[in-house]
Amino acid sequence: MFFGALALSTVTYVGCKDYDDDIDNLQTQIDANKASIESLQKFVDSGKWVTNVESIAGGFKITFNDEKSYEIVSGAKGDKGDKGDKGDTGAAGTPGAAGADGAPGSKVTIDKEGAQKAVWDYTAALPEVRNPFGVTSVKNSQFNQPLLEFNGACPGCGETPYAKLVTQLFGDRMFIATATGCSQVWATCFPSMPYTPNKKGHGPAVGGSLFENNAEYGLGIKLADDARRKYVEEEIKALAETADDEALKEAAKTWLQNKDNKDNARAMGEAMEKALTAYKGTAVSEIVASVLKNKDQLTKKSVWIFGGDGWAYDIGYGGLDHVIASGADVNILVFDTEVYSNTGGQASKATPTGAVAQFAAAGKPTKKKDLGAMVMSYGNTYVAQVAMGANMQQTLNAIREAEAFNGPSIVICYSPCINHGLRCGMNKVQDEIKKAVEVGYWQLYRYNPVLKEEGKNPFILDSKEPKGDFDAFLQGETRYASLKRSFPEAAEALYEKCQKEAMERYAYYKKLAE
Repeated sequence: MFFGALALSTVTYVGCKDYDDDIDNLQTQIDANKASIESLQKFVDSGKWVTNVESIAGGFKITFNDEKSYEIVSGAKGDKGDKGDKGDTGAAGTPGAAGADGAPGSKVTIDKEGAQKAVWDYTAALPEVRNPFGVTSVKNSQFNQPLLEFNGACPGCGETPYAKLVTQLFGDRMFIATATGCSQVWATCFPSMPYTPNKKGHGPAVGGSLFENNAEYGLGIKLADDARRKYVEEEIKALAETADDEALKEAAKTWLQNKDNKDNARAMGEAMEKALTAYKGTAVSEIVASVLKNKDQLTKKSVWIFGGDGWAYDIGYGGLDHVIASGADVNILVFDTEVYSNTGGQASKATPTGAVAQFAAAGKPTKKKDLGAMVMSYGNTYVAQVAMGANMQQTLNAIREAEAFNGPSIVICYSPCINHGLRCGMNKVQDEIKKAVEVGYWQLYRYNPVLKEEGKNPFILDSKEPKGDFDAFLQGETRYASLKRSFPEAAEALYEKCQKEAMERYAYYKKLAE
């Protein structure tokens, strides 16, 4: 825990100017204060914990729960002594480690942190507690365990919060097909895997294919799963008709009636498995054994296709269109960074007018493709556009409605990227998302075909009337602000065009909602 505090404190002490410099600076201080760190570790081992870390001149001040404070500062190398005299480290007046020439001790290795292993093992062994509150509100949904953790994304990445939320809602019964790109890279940072199972061993099954065929790959997963489940369904029908055990027969009938109930999918599967396991007869024992062999199919799966805008808007759009047109019950989550993020920031069809990117050094001259509007033209697809920092409840509602819809769904998520050059910093990504929606740069809506069947307008506009300074928002991101420096004569015209197109999109959506 002490070393965790040191790592956390680098944010306030050395800042974010250069990651390599930060690491070197921290390591230098650790090297210069080996004796102090070891004594503090013993202090932590005795049951104390860090309550506060603050920057001081030349280092850190660490306060423990008994209100004792220690200072860790860079110290001078000790003078060379005849018999390896100890050198002052300058850290809280503590002597330096012995050395042949009074030099500081060696680097702190990972085994020094071993004392915290017991704490980790304890928390990891705690029993799973089911969320008693449901997931209809943002607050209550966060009592569900995230089955995405320790991802390999850039700090502040706008993509991972959406993926994390999806795993909290459906992670114990979901397949994920990921397109080559950021959503695959931060999810496959070997030798670790950020997707994880819960205490029962249930978690996302994740696979990735090529950049251009991810939608087809996800559809293949869905079709294969449907085929396997159809086989199990036929066997359970046989149990419902011929089982010599009334409890098993009733369980089979209940399962057949509720097999496609997504809200209660896990409970239905577990109840059926329990009835199968309890069967002690012989008349249908072979069928029971066969169903238990495929018991993973007792719970209805949720198939998700993850990818960025380079995949969904550009290279993989043909496949995306094919999958949507098929009417298959798959869910598509698009992380819209408005640029090819993983390959260095090339312009995509999601890049708005005026944004600077590779292959658009003078600002992209053409408007952003309206993927959502194109998909809505089918009429059989759930479509939503969300922005977590602007409206978390709308994001939650859209993802839950998309999964509940019996057919294709697509949720387009505004995902600021390090390539945007946010002047507020990547630690303010959610604030930047909020600004984007407030000024009308990004719009929130949901299109649900179920409402049309009920005689209602299927389109719901969740964005309010744009307000605020649109240009100030653009100037807060280097991808726009740099255009004024490089091509000042073209910048203002492109900025105006960008704003005009954004306002036209809002007016179009507003008309749909009337």
